Amino acid sequence: MQHEPIEAAFRYCPRCGAPNPNVGSIPFCCAECGMTQFFGPVAAVGALVTDQKSRLLLVRRAREPGKGKWGLPGGFVDRGETIEQALSREVLEETCLVVDKADLLTTGPNQYVYAGVSAHVIDLFYVCTVNNVTELKLADDELSHFEWSHPTAEHLNNMAFESNRIAIEIWMQL
Repeated sequence: MQHEPIEAAFRYCPRCGAPNPNVGSIPFCCAECGMTQFFGPVAAVGALVTDQKSRLLLVRRAREPGKGKWGLPGGFVDRGETIEQALSREVLEETCLVVDKADLLTTGPNQYVYAGVSAHVIDLFYVCTVNNVTELKLADDELSHFEWSHPTAEHLNNMAFESNRIAIEIWMQL
């Protein structure tokens, strides 16, 4: 599937509607009204949730991007949230689990491609413990399956996002 970077989608100024003679330039700067957009990376969080047997919670995505592939609970940081608040919210929304403790494992760049547009993301991955793994219930609109496991090559080769694979590999070396 072909995709374009987010900056290429700015063919017109979103403020005044003037045509953009420099499509794809960073930053976008409208010659008519002066509006500027830098297209910096957005923040996302990923949770490496472990159980009492040191198994990792892997979830199968129920929607694009990466539908049917493995991933980690997580998502984008909303405006006004701290990274830690976003992590707890995303884990709760996707799995009904409450994060008790979260320790930063690693960060890294990612490309999020959706509806043909690619956006730059900075992912922050945390190793998390939760209050009660038996309360796990997936958000059906986001996730279709879960597995507590010691990830195998089959899991790692079928990850929705390369950044998730890298985080898991780092976690496996601990």
